[in-house]
Amino acid sequence: MSRQELLQSICNTTMDYRAGDLAPPTPDHVDRWVNQFGVAVQLPILAEIDHVLKNTYFSADVVARFLRGALKTMKLAGDDPCSFWPQVELLEVQGGGNSQREMNALFREILRTECGVEFNRGDEPPNTFVYLDDGIFTGNRVRRDLEAWIENHAPNRCHLHVICIALHSGGQYYAKQRLEKKIAEVGKEIDIDWWRRIELEDRRAYSYSSDVLRPTLVPDDSEVQEYVAELRYSPTLRAAGSVGSQKIFSSEEGRALLELEFLVAGVRIRGMCPNLGDTQRPLGHMTLESLGFGSMIVTFRNCPNNAPLALWAGDPWYPLFQRTTNSQTAMQNLIARITADGFGSV
Repeated sequence: MSRQELLQSICNTTMDYRAGDLAPPTPDHVDRWVNQFGVAVQLPILAEIDHVLKNTYFSADVVARFLRGALKTMKLAGDDPCSFWPQVELLEVQGGGNSQREMNALFREILRTECGVEFNRGDEPPNTFVYLDDGIFTGNRVRRDLEAWIENHAPNRCHLHVICIALHSGGQYYAKQRLEKKIAEVGKEIDIDWWRRIELEDRRAYSYSSDVLRPTLVPDDSEVQEYVAELRYSPTLRAAGSVGSQKIFSSEEGRALLELEFLVAGVRIRGMCPNLGDTQRPLGHMTLESLGFGSMIVTFRNCPNNAPLALWAGDPWYPLFQRTTNSQTAMQNLIARITADGFGSV
């Protein structure tokens, strides 16, 4: 595709990003973002980003369809979901951010539309609970939220379903181990099932088939070399040759280009943006000293900070996806559509 066709295609894919909070993306917006990279790599970056976002951007319609599917999944809700869900409590235990509250509001409206019923509101003590969020990345958020709930509020015996759009294998494994330890410590019997729209590989032992940005080498760039030299441990590098288990990248060459260019840009962004903390790594938020998490997941309601800085960091960098800590408008618009039209339009 030509440059103009790629610019428009990226806009088409991400058209509902933070709808109501931000103006719809335009080719000029995407062009301004990509112009921050070297002239020779701008077209290849656009081509790869266009391909990747078609696999990793989750629009409002896709999210709504996923939740509607979860509502009716036989293994989760049985053969009579409209009788099952009123017995389930939807947890609101997230320690920070709005994602869980907003996802819960959407799930509640879908249940009302589909079944005309509500989640359990405490009329009878439930023994089934749902923890809903848009993504599991490092696993720290879900781990912290549910450790506190398990210790202080969970009944002695219950079933917990963790549901999210995107789940990263390493984060889920870490959270699962910590939650099982907490359950054993408090002496409760809690079974946990994990449900997701897509599972992405990010475990260090599976770097070759990973679905996150993980460079094959440290580039010969003085700022990157300096950043790496200051890390406590050498970064985990990927052996070249794989587009990942989910095949979200178009090719090894396209993937490697994003890894290299986003790493170099991320190190530069850290130097120019004064409000970024130490854990905002070049390839995305991660507490452990590293090059960064490297997730390419973006939803209609926000871009996670676990994504590369080059996608979302602000002034003086120009972001492709401007982040917010308050993305209610996009979710409210979707809920209003469901309320008015049911699922005819989603």
